[in-house]
Amino acid sequence: MKISKDTAVTLRVKVADALGRTLDEGKEPTVYLHGGYENTFPKIEAALEGREPGYQVTLALNADDAFGARDEALVRTIPKKDFPPGVKVGGQLQGATDAGEQHVFNVVKVRGDTVHLDGNHPWAGKELRIGLKVLEVRLATDEEIAHRHVHGEHGHHH
Repeated sequence: MKISKDTAVTLRVKVADALGRTLDEGKEPTVYLHGGYENTFPKIEAALEGREPGYQVTLALNADDAFGARDEALVRTIPKKDFPPGVKVGGQLQGATDAGEQHVFNVVKVRGDTVHLDGNHPWAGKELRIGLKVLEVRLATDEEIAHRHVHGEHGHHH
């Protein structure tokens, strides 16, 4: 079956930076609903349209085509006393942007009495090389189309 609108696509995805350093090995398959549901980057969908299982490609995506530019407004330094005990690097906290929208912030550094947070995706602002291999293509179910994402193994679970 060829990849087209309303197909569930299972991929092996490997991500590297512009210099070829591996960022994600892609050990677990990734599944997405093809056809403009914003489950993956538009350039990935365009490259996979009409392809079949076994197809492989490596795409170079600039920051705007991947996780976007870094937004320094999403970087915060907060007093450690304002956090619950045990805050550590790698943790995530729910907070608000300057516009008051809910957002997830990553704890990137704890130094002395301050905690450094970053609400950007870790790969924001980076050019990426994304290796893709199509493992499986099937028709999406009516429920998956209505929910705008794939269910089941490697997909979304309700």
